[in-house]
Amino acid sequence: MRLTRQDDPLLEILAGTGRQLADAALPTAAFVVVWLVAQAASWTEPVLLGGLASVVVALVVAVVRWRGGERPRAAAVGLLIAVAATLIALYTGRAEDFFLPRIVANAGSLAAWLVSIAVRWPLLGLVVSAALGKPRAWRNDPDLVRGYCRASWLWAAQYLARIAVLLPLWFADQVVALGIAQVVLTWPLVAVCALGSWPLVRSALPPGHPGPRHPVDARPAAEQAADRS
Repeated sequence: MRLTRQDDPLLEILAGTGRQLADAALPTAAFVVVWLVAQAASWTEPVLLGGLASVVVALVVAVVRWRGGERPRAAAVGLLIAVAATLIALYTGRAEDFFLPRIVANAGSLAAWLVSIAVRWPLLGLVVSAALGKPRAWRNDPDLVRGYCRASWLWAAQYLARIAVLLPLWFADQVVALGIAQVVLTWPLVAVCALGSWPLVRSALPPGHPGPRHPVDARPAAEQAADRS
């Protein structure tokens, strides 16, 4: 289904989310590269050096995003994860444990998205409607709720895919493979979700539906009037 000008806000919002998630791959790549170099050169404390590289890269990404207009809290998430991952790896002395926070975060995100679908408050609807300045209007549109639920399954699947790949590699102590998998499974999966979400949402909307910008209030007229009074 072809995207129209009216659909652009949804695609832009999802693309912005994709940029934030894709930033997470950069500190991971820095950790693996520096750790490998330190290992090959027989330097002391390769985990520490890799962790420091990861934190520095995450700090640079956070500053660039913050100066670009993103909220400080959103820009700092990647930095906090890099710091936590470094501390865990230093505590255990195992380079593969650098990836534990990401694995746990993916598991938590998967659970959150599945619960949101089950209770009919899909996270995708919350994110998109809040960005459009209509945080609750979509809840009164059963077609949009159904569409957001359908698309939320796609986002839940990406977290499941990462867990299915990363967890066995972590058990096998495959540091390089973990780094490659983390990078490969970040931006491509997010891009698939961003591009696939709108067709899934749209598939639940009847012909003539105005889309996410203009939710259709399906409540009785008396209930709508009571809210406006």
